[in-house]
Amino acid sequence: MQPRRDPRGLWLLLLSLFLLLFEVARAGRPVVSCPAACLCASNILSCSKQQLPNVPHSLPSYTALLDLSHNNLSRLRAEWTPTRLVHLQSLLLSHNHLNFISSEAFSPVPNLRYLDLSSNQLRTLDEFLFSELQALEVLLLYNNHIMAVDRCAFDDMAQLQKLYLSQNQISRFPLELVKEGAKLPKLTLLDLSSNKLKNLPLPDLQKLPAWVKNGLYLHNNPLHCDCELYQLFSHWQSRQLSSVVDFQEDLYCMSAKKLYSVFNLAFLNCSEYKERAWEAHLGDTLTIKCDTKQQGMTKVWVTPSNERVLDEVANSTVTVSKDGSLHFQQVRVEDGGVYTCYAMGEAFNETLSVELKVYNFTLHGHHDTLNTAYTTLVGCILSVVLVLIYLYLTPCRCWCRGVEKPSSHQGDSLSSSMLSTTPNHDPMAGGDKDDGFDRRVAFLEPAGPGQGQNGKLKPGNTLPVPEATGKGPRRMSDPESVSSVFSDTPIVV
Repeated sequence: MQPRRDPRGLWLLLLSLFLLLFEVARAGRPVVSCPAACLCASNILSCSKQQLPNVPHSLPSYTALLDLSHNNLSRLRAEWTPTRLVHLQSLLLSHNHLNFISSEAFSPVPNLRYLDLSSNQLRTLDEFLFSELQALEVLLLYNNHIMAVDRCAFDDMAQLQKLYLSQNQISRFPLELVKEGAKLPKLTLLDLSSNKLKNLPLPDLQKLPAWVKNGLYLHNNPLHCDCELYQLFSHWQSRQLSSVVDFQEDLYCMSAKKLYSVFNLAFLNCSEYKERAWEAHLGDTLTIKCDTKQQGMTKVWVTPSNERVLDEVANSTVTVSKDGSLHFQQVRVEDGGVYTCYAMGEAFNETLSVELKVYNFTLHGHHDTLNTAYTTLVGCILSVVLVLIYLYLTPCRCWCRGVEKPSSHQGDSLSSSMLSTTPNHDPMAGGDKDDGFDRRVAFLEPAGPGQGQNGKLKPGNTLPVPEATGKGPRRMSDPESVSSVFSDTPIVV
């Protein structure tokens, strides 16, 4: 007979192997339990309202949400957690006494997407403070004492979408955060309400796309009243932007230490806002954007003749680009009119109308900006100058200013001009000459004693000889002589 085996020995062997494997697994992966001051639920750790002066140590590495709000934390140093929390996506630090944050404090949480630092005692945002948070999407900094924001504080935060800076003491508008080509290309909400902003870069704000202005909150600031501010917010109101429509009663400005609604500035006599039309000249290249309040919308353009503009059409001067903009290759007069953009998105649809005015002339260069009114003015000025030159600067003809000569008593008329082939009228020299060579041409006045019609002499009459007076001989430049010079009827004597 074979001896029977004891089954209890087999069970003991199996139990020993199981315990050995468990210890090996435990040694390879140390298990960190939930901190005593926190409540843990799966990957969520809630350590709120525990009067903690410091962050608990030995936080589990699998933590995805860590709530440290409503405690007594005053400083957040680089070594606030010895464990690298690569799975942490939300960190809540609101309602503490934080007045200092190290520039390396966020190195252990590189994948953080939501950070709440509201209701603390922060006064400045230093450069590169949040540069380690390249995946952050939402940042809450409202209800602090922030007075200065460094221009590089939000560098390398390309994924940031919402930034709350309200209820602080900011006096400079951080234009570098929202202008075209800014450091935060995906920023759709910037809350700067309830600060100390007095002046805004109005021309730059007017150029911002509608999806940025729709989330730019500026209410409850002591803005300076002027018509340009009125025009800005009136435009936003006409576009039904949320930043104006939702807080219309809280948008005010100050003048002479008095508060006024930005939509009621009658004391400034501001003109009402009117949507301006796009202007172009013949042959221009033009791009009109469909300025929607939301990004990523599907856009369709319709011409003034109610025809859809296709994306790419051969030999067409009007097309729609990939980003939904309306592109004119060479503007024509018939391209003028009202174009309509129909935008369709996940949350809502939007319809925009744009008017295009085309001037029936071309501009050949960047500096060739002369228009019809300007050229007409130049022509008038040149005409006046030429008339003045003709009246006052015309040179006098030398033969109308003869040299003073004594009067002749041999029948020469003072009212005539003598042309002779003889060098002079010397009577001594004239006796030897043939009478046929002594020809005299007289230009006579059309009316006068002894004259008939057309300045001809009447038979039996002679030219009158002026009487000798004490005034001396008359000059050849007298009015009668001048008139006789311009007579057009020659008489041969």
